[in-house]
Amino acid sequence: RSIRQQSLELPLDAAAIQVINDTAKTLTHSAGQELEQQGLAPGQLGFSKRVRLRYAGTDSTLAVELDSLETMRENFQLAQQQRFGFTSPNTPLVVADVEVEAIGETGAGVEHAMDAGDSTPQPAGLTRSWIDGQWQDTPVYRREDLRPGIRIDGPAIITESHGTIVVEPGWQTGMNNYGHLVLERQAPVSMAFGETTSVDPMLLEVFNNLFMHIAEQMGVILENTAHSVNIKERLDFSCAVFGPGGELVANAPHMPVHLGSMGESVRAIITAHGNTLKAGDVYMLNAPYNGGTHLPDITLVSPVFVEEKLEFFVASRGHHADIGGITPGSMPPHSRSVEEEGILFDGFPLVTGGRFNEQQLRECLASGPYPARNPDQNIADLKAQVAANQKGISELHKMCRQFGLEVVRAYVGHVQDNAEAAVREVIGVLRDGQFRYEMDSGLVIQVSVRVDAESGSACVDFTGTSAQSPDNFNAPSAICKAAVLYVFRCLVDRDIPMNAGCLKPIDIIIPPGSLLDPKTPAAVVAGNVETSQCITNALFGALGVMAAAQGTMNNLSFGNQRYQYYETLCGGTGAGATFHGTSAVHSHMTNSRLTDPEVLELRFPVRLENFCIRKNSGGPGHHRGGDGVTRELRFLEPMQVSMLSGHRKVAPFGLQGGHAGKTGRNTRIRASGEQEQLPGCTSMQFDAGDILRIDTPGGGGFGKP
Repeated sequence: RSIRQQSLELPLDAAAIQVINDTAKTLTHSAGQELEQQGLAPGQLGFSKRVRLRYAGTDSTLAVELDSLETMRENFQLAQQQRFGFTSPNTPLVVADVEVEAIGETGAGVEHAMDAGDSTPQPAGLTRSWIDGQWQDTPVYRREDLRPGIRIDGPAIITESHGTIVVEPGWQTGMNNYGHLVLERQAPVSMAFGETTSVDPMLLEVFNNLFMHIAEQMGVILENTAHSVNIKERLDFSCAVFGPGGELVANAPHMPVHLGSMGESVRAIITAHGNTLKAGDVYMLNAPYNGGTHLPDITLVSPVFVEEKLEFFVASRGHHADIGGITPGSMPPHSRSVEEEGILFDGFPLVTGGRFNEQQLRECLASGPYPARNPDQNIADLKAQVAANQKGISELHKMCRQFGLEVVRAYVGHVQDNAEAAVREVIGVLRDGQFRYEMDSGLVIQVSVRVDAESGSACVDFTGTSAQSPDNFNAPSAICKAAVLYVFRCLVDRDIPMNAGCLKPIDIIIPPGSLLDPKTPAAVVAGNVETSQCITNALFGALGVMAAAQGTMNNLSFGNQRYQYYETLCGGTGAGATFHGTSAVHSHMTNSRLTDPEVLELRFPVRLENFCIRKNSGGPGHHRGGDGVTRELRFLEPMQVSMLSGHRKVAPFGLQGGHAGKTGRNTRIRASGEQEQLPGCTSMQFDAGDILRIDTPGGGGFGKP
């Protein structure tokens, strides 16, 4: 076998066909010549010729057989639909490369066909075997007595000179023309467990992991096909599976602030489009007051139909590097209304019947007073999210074929019931508590937790929290619920998926019009990234189990009309009664990573001057808080730089006599060497050569030192 490939990078049109054919001819000659030099005659060679195509402006290629122009276009669209769940017929195609594979047939090892025989052979005898929890008579066949065309249903045993084959119940074996035994499943996997919809401990563990695995596979597709650094490198995205009512069934270990709030997005789509949903549709939203969180987080929701009935939803949420707004990166520190934060989508039909509505999308991205700065990047990332959703749909269909729809339906409920039981068990050992959490701006989160140990239920009451603010630290109620879900899931010391069942034992009281349930059109961009961290710290403080983590995501965005970049910075976590805090990690409501320095410096005009642990920034205690980090970025051309950060004034608290962690600092170091301390929330123009230094907070200590 010999493979030859040549890159072309030219539009797929009539003029390209001659170039493709000439290239294929040259590659065919080269590949064939190599095999002839290995002793094969020209008559022993076969050739496969493929053309790798992609949509203009995307990175993902698909291979089609070399053929006429129209046939290759049609085959690409079919492959695109199958792989990614959508097509863009009006988008030009690009020829990425041409590949020729030469295969030499030596004639050695050729198999000979066998004569057909009886399709229902008689067994050589019976034997007693333990199957399905009981002893039963099982037919035994000799391999040498079987001929092509036979069909043997399990349970059965096939003996041969060097082994024994057991055909399980629900399986069938047949023999092909070359004497190979081929086993095929004839009944759902659940038959092996008695085909019951009642909960079985073994199947419960299987489904817990299967649902999570589907979400993880969606994430792999999204990471591999996305374009932006923010999604592809920083992994600022989340994927999850939902039931037909929008209840979270399982998630991958992505971003907690996304996962706990995505159910609201799914339910918003159900409310708006529930009667018109059909297979092949994908809806897009980021509306903070209708299931979203903040505008850069764009959620795609896809219905999943099984046997023509709506059975699931899959959703993916990605933080887009820019969606418009008054500053590049769409994380403006000083926005006063949601309109200033970017373009708002509220159930936009992104894919209809498998067709990607690109023209309408571009019109929306270019609309309003603060349009998106890089629509091509938005579209590339959205196509990656559609592909991720399609992967989830395919995997759910596979699960239903394998186990049977009724069993899968039942375990959608069972995995949530299991999570509910686990949380009730934890609540049973908690005690009442309350906490008053002050933010740098003077805003307060007040929370009390009242526990009913007998029933394993709790009331989490945020009464006393500050009213909604004129700044952008307002957090829609979906974010608050996400924080509660995350905290109580953290208390469960069992490997279960975080799902809607975790919230069933918990009554959440959020005062309307407060910081945690603002009214439109209040600005919300910091609520998702900053206030969510404060809610989490406040809850852990009320429960008395963990000192404060750094309590901020240290949101840095910079850019201009050409570049837009966003990242969150790690810091210290709080200590607990039995453990020290951890240094230099993303914690609680964020779970992203930092861009590799090589990628950052390749894609953007910046240089990473310093990145290290900020020693002794964690709070002292019997168990110490984790340390923050110091990060210095030098800008190589003028950029607008924005910071949204907290705990620059108020230190992350310690518990039980432990000391607070150190506050963070933002510093501008000009090319001249002059230094300037910056507020926690600021946006300003940096000149080429200027350095931004960020010292992130440490976590609080636990117990007296």
